[in-house]
Amino acid sequence: MKLVLPNQQYKESFLEAWKELNDDPNTSYTFASKGDTIEEVRTDFDAFLFREQERIHGRMLPAEFVPQTHFWLINNEEFIGEVSMRHSLNDHLRKYGGHIGYGIRPSKRNMGYGKEILRLALIEAEKIGITKALITCDEDNIGSRKIIEANGGVLEDIVPNPGHPNKMRWWIDTSVSSRRK
Repeated sequence: MKLVLPNQQYKESFLEAWKELNDDPNTSYTFASKGDTIEEVRTDFDAFLFREQERIHGRMLPAEFVPQTHFWLINNEEFIGEVSMRHSLNDHLRKYGGHIGYGIRPSKRNMGYGKEILRLALIEAEKIGITKALITCDEDNIGSRKIIEANGGVLEDIVPNPGHPNKMRWWIDTSVSSRRK
């Protein structure tokens, strides 16, 4: 299992996973950045990859966004999920979004991939200088709570999120040597 930057090699698997998400009424996560649709990405995948590279450097982002890197979790040459790593926090991310967000394709959930994608993302976070990562999840998302706790999450607080479930805010020390397998 590995994290890779978005690339052509996994295009079809990525698009299949995205369709799974669109077909799942219980999923709020999306594998696309704001404004991308599955048809646009399918039609011009190179442009999608270019935008992903630009976002790492803080270019081509809406004004309220921060530089971010998307990684894909690949297992046996198949796209399993995605993690979004925000390089810094603005006020909104500090309260609701955190440094790291992740999603696993519906057909691969409850198989340990969530725990592994976060473990690998924390290693990447340390590489870019994030020593303590803020991770958030909805208060009613028991699966994510377990994933965060399994990776050493320490609950700071639960904040109201008007019109949505309350947000749980967790901190994880990225330098924990046990992350390496």
